[in-house]
Amino acid sequence: MNFDLTSLGWTAGLAADWSPQRTGCRPGRVVRVDRGVCTVLCAAGTVRASLGGGVLAAAARDQADLPCAGDWVLVRTWPDERVTAERVLPRRTAVIRRTADKDSSGQVLAANLDTAAVIEPMHPAPDVDRIERLLSLAWESGARPVVVLTKCDLVPDPAAVAAQVAQVAPGVPVLPVSAERGVGVDALRPMVAAGLTLGLLGPSGAGKSTLVNALAGATAMATQAVRRADGKGRHTTTYRALIPIPGGGAVLDTPGIRAVGLLDAADGLDRTFSDVAELVAACRFADCAHQSEPGCAVRAALACGELSGRRWESWLKLQRETAYETRRREARLSAVARRSHPGRPRGGSGPR
Repeated sequence: MNFDLTSLGWTAGLAADWSPQRTGCRPGRVVRVDRGVCTVLCAAGTVRASLGGGVLAAAARDQADLPCAGDWVLVRTWPDERVTAERVLPRRTAVIRRTADKDSSGQVLAANLDTAAVIEPMHPAPDVDRIERLLSLAWESGARPVVVLTKCDLVPDPAAVAAQVAQVAPGVPVLPVSAERGVGVDALRPMVAAGLTLGLLGPSGAGKSTLVNALAGATAMATQAVRRADGKGRHTTTYRALIPIPGGGAVLDTPGIRAVGLLDAADGLDRTFSDVAELVAACRFADCAHQSEPGCAVRAALACGELSGRRWESWLKLQRETAYETRRREARLSAVARRSHPGRPRGGSGPR
């Protein structure tokens, strides 16, 4: 079965990067990864590929270089019919969260997204702290963020809820959706047009799989019923999967995200909290601690209600977390550099 890769986002730029390595390899997009084996959609059909030497060598330096759903890879078929993924092509965008290990490394959740949708259920109530955290991740990825509020049919005034959420998502579209009833789904269809990929980021039970099925027009992902006790859906998706959409485009569904650690997300935070960043920049003193200094725009905004105490505390918490993880990551990279160049002094670049 032949497949048009341009409908999945294959571009002239990717083709140019592939050209020097044409011999024996063909391109494809990773649909999912299971224990080191990639399911890859190529022009001639779907193949299962183990990790080749080039990919393993890159991953030994940085685990973030392992293939993930959404990646474009070069695959090779060997004389014994083994298929290997030999190289991950450069990513345009990447959603990366901090892993729980002690060396502050990153895990790529999704690659080459055009739009990163933060999925949050309206019922029983949106978690705005989680929305802010996921939006920072989405902005940092390089993709265009959007907030999708699912299960809007379960609340009496979806527009009012969307307006409240919009206050913590400056400059980001906020879309109320009910995938089961087909409400608001059409607003997402331009994001999965031919050549475009929409990624879904959100907790278990938010309705991501139901949304995928609504966009695909078929049961592409399994779903489970909502628990009556708390209105939450059961965890269904346990892997990241790229789902081609009839007519072109793709949706990348991720497993329910229980915890999202930010890693080097300073720019993403600035854009998620652009209102707070503007207030900080408006303080009289550049080193304002926002405590009792005269001319503090932040304290003035808190006093008059322009800035909520919750949002200010959320910004402080995420700023501290990002700064801490950045320091840990820099320390890890410095240690790697010292091991690679044991004779080099720690504080400099060696003799001049």
